[in-house]
Amino acid sequence: MKKFIETLRNIWSIEELRNKILITLLLVFVYIIGTYIVLPGIDANALQAMKQKSNDGLLGLINIFSGGAFANASIFALGIMPYISASIAVQLLSLAVPYFQRLSREGESGRRQINQITRYLTIAVTTVQGMAYITNLKTQSPEAITQAVPYAFFVVSSLICLSAGTLFVMWLGERITDKGLGNGISLIIMVGIISRLPGAFLQEIAARFTSNGMMIWVLEIAFFVVVLMGIILLVQGTRRIPVQYAKRNIMQNGRMMQAGGNRQYLPLKVNQAGVMPIIFAQALMFLPATLLQLYPNTTNTFIKSFTDHNSWIYNTVVFLLIMIFTYFYTALVINPTQMADEMKKNGGFIPGVSPGKKTAEYIDNVISRITLPGSILLAIVAIMPAIVHIFGVQQGFAYFFGGTSILIMVGTILDTLQQVESHLLMKKYDGLTKGGRIKGRQGLASVGGGY
Repeated sequence: MKKFIETLRNIWSIEELRNKILITLLLVFVYIIGTYIVLPGIDANALQAMKQKSNDGLLGLINIFSGGAFANASIFALGIMPYISASIAVQLLSLAVPYFQRLSREGESGRRQINQITRYLTIAVTTVQGMAYITNLKTQSPEAITQAVPYAFFVVSSLICLSAGTLFVMWLGERITDKGLGNGISLIIMVGIISRLPGAFLQEIAARFTSNGMMIWVLEIAFFVVVLMGIILLVQGTRRIPVQYAKRNIMQNGRMMQAGGNRQYLPLKVNQAGVMPIIFAQALMFLPATLLQLYPNTTNTFIKSFTDHNSWIYNTVVFLLIMIFTYFYTALVINPTQMADEMKKNGGFIPGVSPGKKTAEYIDNVISRITLPGSILLAIVAIMPAIVHIFGVQQGFAYFFGGTSILIMVGTILDTLQQVESHLLMKKYDGLTKGGRIKGRQGLASVGGGY
């Protein structure tokens, strides 16, 4: 405890770090307040059906990401998800379309253009998702929509508010990145996730108290800790390939000097794809639910099983899709040939491996070997909520045992702690842990794992 208090005192004594923490907390507080501001023309007391429907399934996941704003019919109901969808689309275009590839190689000016395109695309995505949200709101809780104004006016005003809310949340994320602790978008998502944790935790306790299952509750918490440890290993796990740089003569201040000759490491993450395979798989699995909405009278039990997130058919398909998408996305973002060429240009080589083609083949083989366990672990994390729910864990608390939410939460916490620790070490203070430096996603050369 004494060490912890001393660390907090050291953190508070660094003016720059203190200001960053205060700005981050202030902006996060603004976001939390916004999740309770209801759209104009909505009766907040008549949203019970909407809140009930948002407890599980895909809507439950969206509600967790938005910090409850989705079920509250808030101006932040869509949260940051449209921006994330637009960012994913632009990222994929940067891998496949020559124009976006050229922009990504143009440095700061190209990055600004890509960010501007992402913002415009965010507005388009927000409009589409906003229409879907209003339609769902009318279906689930029609009594919550005011009859004092024409429905068309309500739709237009709600679309404007939802779009403005999403853009404001995006602005908050950018301000946290620039003026706060960084990773603003991820922090906002994490706040939405964590804000749902106390309620889900208390709900699980209440369920266990009523069924005299306190020992089971203790086992659940122990297993939850084990899951968190496993996810930390998945986020931080790397395979370091040693790279030796040859000595070379350079002219400096009129004198011939020797440079290079040192050994470095090429870090390859076990999970290069981040949460992208889970997002792709969940988006694809949303198609059967859409088909059932178009054909509600179907009696095909096989198709209906794909709408039950706890069915073994659904989770088996999700498991396989995540493994496939992990290999696919890793192949898109990692280019062993380019890495080998860059290494050769800088005078680097892998000991025992010939530069050029052999090096590219070696890196490709290493990536293929580490991607297999990474994809399996990622798939297990994705279906873990369904597994624990089968064993009696409440659906709300089961969401925190795996899936996209827990990966984002763990990764963001590690990144934030790494930012704090870097300030401490820069001022000659001890780090946050005795065992070594904290490594986040950025510290491990994250590729495609920003969300």
